Amino acid sequence: MQPGDKVVVSTSVVVFNHPQHRGESFEMEGSEGEVFKVLEEWKGRPISPTLPVVVAFGRYKAHFRVDELAPAL
Repeated sequence: MQPGDKVVVSTSVVVFNHPQHRGESFEMEGSEGEVFKVLEEWKGRPISPTLPVVVAFGRYKAHFRVDELAPAL
């Protein structure tokens, strides 16, 4: 996955910090977004984050694992 790729959340992911649903659970499955960044290094050193893919859904950004996303058609 590269920044700019269109993706869809393909598995059940529940978030509690969605701006339109503060404090409530919100199911992200089926949501379409764009890969904003793939975290691979920090301050020039390689890292292995648990949730390396940052996806932007308009102004809202969330972190995902690679297996939770699928390319958008």
